[in-house]
Amino acid sequence: MNLIIRLLLNALAVFALANILNGVQLDGYVSAIIVAVVLSILNLLVKPLLVILTLPITIVTLGLFMLVVNALIILLADKLIDGFAVNNIWWAILFSVLLSILQSLLHSFVKKDKKN
Repeated sequence: MNLIIRLLLNALAVFALANILNGVQLDGYVSAIIVAVVLSILNLLVKPLLVILTLPITIVTLGLFMLVVNALIILLADKLIDGFAVNNIWWAILFSVLLSILQSLLHSFVKKDKKN
């Protein structure tokens, strides 16, 4: 049940950001859920490999290269999902940063509600 709630919150964040950012297009609610699921799978399977491959440059940039790794994951999701489009890597980096912030806020609100 917790996984479903997390995926729905992530889909809500994706949908909200797609409506705010001009460089990100999304077809609808179902596409937002698909994006949330695909991003979760890519973060589980592909991101660890990218982190290992880019470890030297990540160390040299003091971790800032992780923004590019996250953007590459989003661009990969763009290629895999028909109803989701990101114009370029700069929009992907902005989307990634804002998505992380929004997901953190949404998940912290849910945790507060469960404690009360």
